[in-house]
Amino acid sequence: MTNLDLWPIGNCQVSALVDRTGQFVWGCAPRVDGDPLFSALVGGEAPDTGLWAIDLEDCVSIEQEYLRNTPVLVTRCADAAGNAIEIVDFCPYFRRSGRSYRPVAFARIVRPVSGSPRIRVRLRPTCGWGGTCHRAIGGTNHIRYEMDALTLRLSTSAPVGLVHEERAFRLEGTLHFFLGPDESFAGDIGPTLDAMLASTVGEWREWVRGLAIPLEWQDVVIRSAITLKLCQHEETGAIVAALTTSVPEHAGSQRNWDYRYCWIRDAYYTVQALNRLGALDVLEGYLVYLRNIVDSAKGGHIQPLYGVLGEAVLEERAAPGLAGYRGMGPVRVGNQAYEQIQHDAYGQIVLSNTQAFFDERLFRKSGIEDFEALERVGERAWAHYDQPDAGLWELRTRQSVHTYSSAMCWAACDRLANAAQVLGLPSRSAFWQDRADKIRARIEEAAWRPDTRRLSATFSGDDLDASVIQLLELRFLAPDDPRFIDTLNAVEAGLRRGSYMLRYATEDDFGLPETAFNVCTFWLIEALHFTGRSDEARALFEEMLTRRTAAGLLSEDIDPITGELWGNYPQTYSLVGMINCAVLLSKPWSSIR
Repeated sequence: MTNLDLWPIGNCQVSALVDRTGQFVWGCAPRVDGDPLFSALVGGEAPDTGLWAIDLEDCVSIEQEYLRNTPVLVTRCADAAGNAIEIVDFCPYFRRSGRSYRPVAFARIVRPVSGSPRIRVRLRPTCGWGGTCHRAIGGTNHIRYEMDALTLRLSTSAPVGLVHEERAFRLEGTLHFFLGPDESFAGDIGPTLDAMLASTVGEWREWVRGLAIPLEWQDVVIRSAITLKLCQHEETGAIVAALTTSVPEHAGSQRNWDYRYCWIRDAYYTVQALNRLGALDVLEGYLVYLRNIVDSAKGGHIQPLYGVLGEAVLEERAAPGLAGYRGMGPVRVGNQAYEQIQHDAYGQIVLSNTQAFFDERLFRKSGIEDFEALERVGERAWAHYDQPDAGLWELRTRQSVHTYSSAMCWAACDRLANAAQVLGLPSRSAFWQDRADKIRARIEEAAWRPDTRRLSATFSGDDLDASVIQLLELRFLAPDDPRFIDTLNAVEAGLRRGSYMLRYATEDDFGLPETAFNVCTFWLIEALHFTGRSDEARALFEEMLTRRTAAGLLSEDIDPITGELWGNYPQTYSLVGMINCAVLLSKPWSSIR
């Protein structure tokens, strides 16, 4: 049965998810938000297309692991007679001729390990969201696959006819496969792919070597960081919320969303986590993307999400050619949330930019012109901090004045005051600090409920919501503030289900939520630590780590009863939560020096 126990590979241009049998079951081209040529993940209960399998005949055991500190996957297959093969999967990624080489390409190297193994190659891409691709043998060593957006070519040292007809054959020596642009493969494919593999491994290990990681849970942090980097579209700097679309939040829920776009909120949390590790390249790339978004807005409305090229229109539609994850459709393309009003985006834009006014390590520090551009964002925050919006959970049928959104607007003004101060603009600093103080006073008056001793998620109700825990992270409330402690106790009592946290426990557009939202559990862990419950925080963190896939990752949601993962995968929020908690809870390096 299809599940989320999947291994991502990628190169910050394209990516693929490989299942526990070594099949590619998800991957889009020419970029993460494109047409899925590997679509089996959402192709129904037993899809026979949208995949790339290299099967060992009579296989009885499979082992998988990443090469250390890379997203290069090694799958080892063996049969009962002792015949065995090894498959190495990667997307080429390295510096070449002074720039990043990250082609729209997937590489596979298959090696015989023992005995006389027989394999069968099944490359069955889909086109047009589940349709059939036209394919043809184009020469003695390649097959062409015509998609709507581009034509891909499989260049290989394997017998092309046997691959085309999916016939089994003995693996006598190492074979190389390169599914990439429809152009002649330069050089001998074997040595060339071997060199690409070595360069790719070296590139990723060099990147990981530059991370400032905690002493404990290093494997957790490194794997989460690598995967977050895979979620960045390096060409523009955009960071997608997840690599997939339409994995439902729980069985039959219809909560199937396309997460292959750049949410201002999700990207802020991603760069915040990677900044804690010193991964400034992701921040710098994202700030380029963000500056273009701000410029395009011209002081007006900023959407909650955009396409990876900055596209503003992301019309949502269903793809009838795909049955859905385990047959649970619909498969959605696009996301209607681009039309929503979500005022928290103004705060997240300023927060993402703040470090660039202070950090001397950056190639390009922010200056007066950047500050003036952000002031236009601050004006939007000031004008809308007490106005209704859809909120961070993107409710589709109702709006409220959300405390989280208002607090993010406060943060926009507060951080603008900080930036003005470091730029030597005391009058502007005082101006923005005054606005921040006024927003703070309004939130404290409108969101606090003296009768129930908690902050409400909305100004108009008395709603429990995990998002109010984030007022601690924003430095709106201190951990020893009685209002925060009481709010935390109320949220934990109302939303915690065993080891997991719900976002909220009230009906929304699709009824009552049935799964817990993983990042909310990590928010709880942080809050427990800061309020003196560190042992509980550590135990809960360790429990969450047991729910990771074999690849060491998490999706968006988890069933609080069965522990099964649901929702899009891998999800940036969840990876951010693992990094933040590991950094927070780890023993210091000084403890072993």
